[in-house]
Amino acid sequence: MSQSTFMKKQIQVLLILLISVSALLFSHQVEAQGIKGNVKSSDGEPLAFASVYIRNLGDGVPTNEEGNYEYKLPKGVYDVLVQYLGYKSQLETITVSDGWTIKDFVLDPQEYTLAEVEVRAGAEDPALTIMRKAIAKAKYHRLQIQKYSMTVYLKGTGKLTDAPFFLRKTIEKEGLKLNEAYTSESVSRITFTQPNKVEEKVISIRTNGDNQSTSPAPYIQTTFYQEKINGIISPLSRSAFQYYKFHYEGSFFDQNVMVSKIKVTPRSRGEQVFEGFIYIIEDLWAIHSLNLQTSMLGFQIQAKQQYAPVADNVWMPLTHTYDFGGKIFGFEGNFKYLASTREYEIELNPDLAVVPEIIDEKVQEVPEDAVAFNKSVSALEQLAKEEPKTRKEYRKLLNEYEKESLKELEEPDVVQESYYEVDSMAKKYDQAYWDSIRPVPLTESEIEGYQRDDSLATVEVAKMSDVDSVAQKAKRKMKPLDFMNGASYSMGKGVSIGFKQNWTKTSFNTVEGFKVGVGLFYRKQSSTKLADSVSTHRKSFNIEPELRYGFSSNRFYGKVDFRWSSTLPISGTTFGVRGGRYIYQFNGGEPINEQVNALYSLLLRQNYMKLYEQDFAQAYWAHRVNGGITYRVNMTYAHRAELFNTNNYSFYNKEGREYTSNQPENVETSPGSFGDHDILKLNTELEWRPGIKYGIRNGRKYAINDRSPLVKLAYNKAFGGVSGDGTAADFDHLELGIQHNYTFGVSGKLDFNLSAGAFLSNDQVYFPDFQHFGGNRTIFSNFGPASNYRFMDYYKYSTNSKYFSGIVHYQFRKFLFTQLPMLRFSGLRENIFFNYLKTDNSPHYWEVGYSLDNLFRIFRLEMGAGFENNNFLRGGVRFGVATFINVNIDN
Repeated sequence: MSQSTFMKKQIQVLLILLISVSALLFSHQVEAQGIKGNVKSSDGEPLAFASVYIRNLGDGVPTNEEGNYEYKLPKGVYDVLVQYLGYKSQLETITVSDGWTIKDFVLDPQEYTLAEVEVRAGAEDPALTIMRKAIAKAKYHRLQIQKYSMTVYLKGTGKLTDAPFFLRKTIEKEGLKLNEAYTSESVSRITFTQPNKVEEKVISIRTNGDNQSTSPAPYIQTTFYQEKINGIISPLSRSAFQYYKFHYEGSFFDQNVMVSKIKVTPRSRGEQVFEGFIYIIEDLWAIHSLNLQTSMLGFQIQAKQQYAPVADNVWMPLTHTYDFGGKIFGFEGNFKYLASTREYEIELNPDLAVVPEIIDEKVQEVPEDAVAFNKSVSALEQLAKEEPKTRKEYRKLLNEYEKESLKELEEPDVVQESYYEVDSMAKKYDQAYWDSIRPVPLTESEIEGYQRDDSLATVEVAKMSDVDSVAQKAKRKMKPLDFMNGASYSMGKGVSIGFKQNWTKTSFNTVEGFKVGVGLFYRKQSSTKLADSVSTHRKSFNIEPELRYGFSSNRFYGKVDFRWSSTLPISGTTFGVRGGRYIYQFNGGEPINEQVNALYSLLLRQNYMKLYEQDFAQAYWAHRVNGGITYRVNMTYAHRAELFNTNNYSFYNKEGREYTSNQPENVETSPGSFGDHDILKLNTELEWRPGIKYGIRNGRKYAINDRSPLVKLAYNKAFGGVSGDGTAADFDHLELGIQHNYTFGVSGKLDFNLSAGAFLSNDQVYFPDFQHFGGNRTIFSNFGPASNYRFMDYYKYSTNSKYFSGIVHYQFRKFLFTQLPMLRFSGLRENIFFNYLKTDNSPHYWEVGYSLDNLFRIFRLEMGAGFENNNFLRGGVRFGVATFINVNIDN
């Protein structure tokens, strides 16, 4: 890939990042030809994305960024309602005959009245009653529609507004100019069915650049009637009063309903809370419109929604706009989404046909005929009664109704279900089609952007000729650095051979000196459709040899793994055999990375990695029964040998610093713990996720792991007597562990990793089979927040007795520095951690620390100290990757 092509890809990745860092939701309407014009304020400013609603049809379109609109209509007389947040709605009767009827609208600022409310000193703000009732009705509005379908037009327009000065010329050479529009459009038909099923069929797509799969579904599935929108507390959440203050701004009449304007102010400004205005319909206690802002990871987000009645007492969003902007690594840009929905088909929930009067018991007198929630009577039966209910009792009733409804589902453990289909003609429509279907005219910059990218696309097609890039890649020839970078070569019929990524297998350690390694693979795969024509049964056979050579030890090592796997949607089996002669760290969890050890050895003369040699043969079996249960069994026979340092080389040669022995320091070992020995070991593991939930995507079921704790049970048995000289390992080891994380409020998050175990017998335990713990003596912290200790020696407390280990990490939304709103808005997080370890023969080891997370959006800085009993042991600083980033390293 050329440097310029690489740079273009980077810019496109940036734009994708600006699109996807968050996801709120939207939806609205479409069409054109019949009436057109412009919508402005009384000051002459164009009103972007105002709603032009045809009341006769229950349909409408938004204006574009320049305030222009178009709507294709047959001849007839239409009642046209124009709405814009903060302005008076305007209703006009317009006759459409031949050709376009031009109609411009000028909207006056909305006038709010306080006359309906008696405002007295010390009296409660009317907004509190309004919001309490709206919150009590939120679940009703979410459940009142059993099923609905809509046609969604989604347009996203992004601009790169700034870039590092030294990259601007490169960017321009690729046709990516600053402040130019890059636009994508799609039209889809989306159907939602309670409680969690979304079906989307993409009718047409038109995009710039390489993105050919724009989907509006992520932006319209969420509703402000839910507890959270992409992790952000909704103003209609049950816990909203803990996070927001509400202030009544006044009321106005619109479409024969009274609407109250409520100012939403966070009690603590920062990330993952909204700020702005929400408009609530009196008596119905439903959303009329909203204009809310928030931030996520330092990026600013604004959402606007305009609702309209689509059935009796049912208001749904017609126009959504979503603005997103921010800066990262010197690149700055913004992205705007417009979602427009039309052609609603509504199926109401018959169970919620009766809507009782809602009483706010805090400020209203509870009438005698008000009925309390009765657990002994079904919620459905109670919902059928018209007696008034207090907001608290009504909310209890709806919660119980939802629980009863979920129990009746065929698969109550499925919490989300989605289907996505792209029409075969979706990418083939021409400009004339888009001009006819587009509900909102393109702006001049968007038109210029399409013209530019159509020209670039023509050039790219010419370059590609009629060569199939996929086939070309599959038949690629070997390149000089493939054996280091990793590569796969297709041999046909599902067979491929190649190299793994091998750069990380080149390093230095004191046992081997400088060493090199290489991993290869042979793979044969097949896929078979199951009876449902959706799910797939995948089978594969893999041969994976791995070789390494140490230049100082002058030793060559190799191992090979023969693996068979059979995978179904939520279950699977893997089995195989592996063996060879190879080098391993005493801690099989490999607490220190090869490159980090090489860096510390060569620059600081500190050799933390400790190794032993193993000749072995192993048979293994793993079975994922479902998303909740997995078990593994393996049997290993091995001869292990002690290794010694063979190399003393380092760039650091100051007196007093020497490499340590390859025999780790430990409080329990004896000289014989590292001797050569044989072992025949059975290892069994069970993993269980209680209460596991599932999702379905295009008919394929998958597990949602982050909602359930991971419970691990392991048993290891070494059989004595397998060597004639009495050096065979002989022990029984049992361990129980649990890992999970909980989210508290807006951004509070608790991660923990607890384990306890014991050697039930320890007649002969060699050091490789001790229980080891995730120590760390470098400045680098592991990726996971609760994955290892920060300051503990790698092997000092390894044990063959009883032990308890606990790693706990808590993230705050607001703690010390994040008391400052500026830092909270930047995405900074503060954390504390407490880690503890005790074995039969060790002191109480504990460490405590503090960290700043999401520094510059990708880094983590930790500071802390470790203690033995109450005595300070060591402390320092650790650097890591931000905890919100999931990193998987596959060598």
